[in-house]
Amino acid sequence: MSLTPVLTKRWLSPEAYKLSVYERLDGYAALRKALAAQPDDLIALIKDSGLRGRGGAGFPTGMKWGFIPQGDGTPHYLVVNADEGEPGTCKDTPLIMADPHSLIEGAVIAAYAIRANFAAVYLRGELVHALRRLQSAVDEAYARGYLGKNIMGSGFDLELVVHSGAGAYICGEETALLDSLEGYRGQPRLKPPFPATHGLYGGPTVVNNVETLCSVPYIVLGGADWWKSMGTEKSPGPKIYSISGRVNRPGQYECPLGTTLRELLELAGGLQPGHELRFWTPGGSSTPLFTAEHLDVPLDFEGAAGAGSMLGTTAVQVFSQQDCPVYATYRWIVFYAHESCGKCTPCREGNYWMVQVLRRILAGEGVKEDLDVLTDTCVNMLGRSFCPLGDGATSPVTSSLKYFEQDYLDYIEGRKPPHPTVAAASSQLAGAH
Repeated sequence: MSLTPVLTKRWLSPEAYKLSVYERLDGYAALRKALAAQPDDLIALIKDSGLRGRGGAGFPTGMKWGFIPQGDGTPHYLVVNADEGEPGTCKDTPLIMADPHSLIEGAVIAAYAIRANFAAVYLRGELVHALRRLQSAVDEAYARGYLGKNIMGSGFDLELVVHSGAGAYICGEETALLDSLEGYRGQPRLKPPFPATHGLYGGPTVVNNVETLCSVPYIVLGGADWWKSMGTEKSPGPKIYSISGRVNRPGQYECPLGTTLRELLELAGGLQPGHELRFWTPGGSSTPLFTAEHLDVPLDFEGAAGAGSMLGTTAVQVFSQQDCPVYATYRWIVFYAHESCGKCTPCREGNYWMVQVLRRILAGEGVKEDLDVLTDTCVNMLGRSFCPLGDGATSPVTSSLKYFEQDYLDYIEGRKPPHPTVAAASSQLAGAH
């Protein structure tokens, strides 16, 4: 397996986040090349490269750029989704910390291609360290003429602002992000209309993920064919996989799309001593669980979907035989219940009640009918929620019931004692009343 770094090639360079180091390592060479080209040619290049959105959905990036109406006489906008909040996901934050100028360069190229003169980076509110790092890089770029008026003498102007959110997971959904950016409560909008025609301030808008835009300068310099030489035919290019859990070396690993968990585990030093793989997430908590049977599933958009899950944000969380899938599911649903914006009934009520049912099962007070209640709740949430948060919340529940129904029954039928954490919390709650 080829492991020549692309997106992470500067990460080991001391002070790679500084403009002087970035410029020594091909920094802003792609921007110089892009500004000499026609915007439509850049859109065609990204289309031809097959680059797909790295935020989870995998939508073709060039196609998204091409949706922006041209010659309409209205301002266009570029919005960078840096609201990384999915449990287990940790790829955009290290990118911003280690190599913030690659994001700025990608954003300027994208803005030039879609003819936008204003761009905003929406950063998760808790990421104070990343905010400082990125804002410092933006200040450097302005001072050197890579942002602002008449960038590099091209006649192209771009204002870029970094906006810190308030830490709401829902704002990772692009329309909720736009509402929050405009100063409203972060809640998803009804679609259509889509952001491509009615986005930020009602204007044509492209919303791209951090890793997506960081990929753009490399494609401009290397070309579409070079990019397609990595990964798979329908999912080309490299990808940053975030690996956490029961592995010896958790962290970020850049590999070609289509890499398997077996290969990722080898890179991460294998499982910790005394642990055997039992279940794992291929793309964060909103993707259906995989088991040890899925070690060789190619982790690209088609491979993960073909095996019954989703690639998502390539947040690989590894669990062993010492971990309880019922308790893991409970913890995830507590998160979704807390982060639901409450706009739609299926997600607001469904997650709330699934927390109650899962807690009851783990406390040793469940009944077999609770499994039907969980299944029915997921049926009423999936495809009926206002945005993907409700859909994603059903994934760990339905997949854990599919693969680990016996674990649920062991709690219900008394073969397994109540989970100590939940039982302790339940007794504290009872004592408070």
